[in-house]
Amino acid sequence: MRAGPSQEEVRRHNLGTLLRYVHIHGATSRAELTTKLGLNRSTIGALTTELAAAGLVTERPPQQTRRAGRPSLVVRPESSQVYAYALAIEVDRLRAARVGLGGRILDRRETDRPRGMQVIDAIQPLAGFIHEMRMDVPEGARYVGGGLAVAGMVRRDDGMVRLAPTIGWVEEPVGEALSEEIGDVGPLIVGNIADVSALVEHSRGAAAGRDNVIYLYGDVGVGGGIIAGGRRVTGHGGYGGEVGHMVVNPKGRPCSCGSRGCWETEIGEFALLELAGRGHLSGREAVLDVVDAAMRGDWEAQQAVRHVGDWIGLGVGNLINIFNPEAVIFGGTLRDVYLVAAAQIRSRLNEVALPACREHVRLRTPELGTDAALIGAGELAFERLLADPLL
Repeated sequence: MRAGPSQEEVRRHNLGTLLRYVHIHGATSRAELTTKLGLNRSTIGALTTELAAAGLVTERPPQQTRRAGRPSLVVRPESSQVYAYALAIEVDRLRAARVGLGGRILDRRETDRPRGMQVIDAIQPLAGFIHEMRMDVPEGARYVGGGLAVAGMVRRDDGMVRLAPTIGWVEEPVGEALSEEIGDVGPLIVGNIADVSALVEHSRGAAAGRDNVIYLYGDVGVGGGIIAGGRRVTGHGGYGGEVGHMVVNPKGRPCSCGSRGCWETEIGEFALLELAGRGHLSGREAVLDVVDAAMRGDWEAQQAVRHVGDWIGLGVGNLINIFNPEAVIFGGTLRDVYLVAAAQIRSRLNEVALPACREHVRLRTPELGTDAALIGAGELAFERLLADPLL
């Protein structure tokens, strides 16, 4: 019969729970922590004092208070002193940021990524960004690791990008190559861009407080991040969420994955631009131009948006039937299409989704915007610290 957790194990668990709460919710009084975490005041005081001694939080009196008596100290994450590097490889751009504890972006860099760019040509500018950002790191700051978000299927165990058809990569050890290029970067965790965006929109963004969420990220392709029961659904190996490759039209267009009629062939960038008579163009700006033209009354652009919106609604309706989410969030270029085609999307999904599954669903755009991918990549790096702050 296994013995219960030791006092030391309980203490370390409580330290992680408290630090995680402050990391997600920001400045929080000791009194609120006592209520939210269900611990007594003396325990909260001991935990916050220990975290402050470790340089992970600060404690200060509130700036203003109307209550009589001694005010409760406010606990804040040490954002400027505890940080991770967050990187994102997207279809058309490469991004890097230094993210502080608490999810605060302290520094950032970005450059275009020409389509067809090979791995070595992508990791060199990212490594260069990290070397640049290191120049401005405060003396004595604590580095906890790095996170990389990629628009592709990522093997959880080692960060191998198994398939990223929209950026042209197959079986590429991107995490390993980037670590070698950077040098002493320490642990580098690689994840799917939709998956990490779902993670932070659930914890601190548009889906905060909802434990069943689908995040859809669109560009050339479509990826999905799924939260069920408050936990990410990544499947065996980490490949879950490839909703863009569910076949919705068996006689439809060929897909870059090798199949035909995948959902992304009906709602992705190529489909929208072709329907709008702009098949010779590509990229986010071209998609935004179609959306803008539709809003200004251009008939061809409106028809393209309606057609894509109809297919979005069909796919979302099916996902609602399967996962029964509380919210569906549209990120990437799907955000812009959703803002114009919301009525069409809702109408179509109402035809497809079962009433019991759809009646409570809220359709949303990302609260964290395009920063979701970077903050989410940072979360991959912070996880080890949050699980055990004294490691």
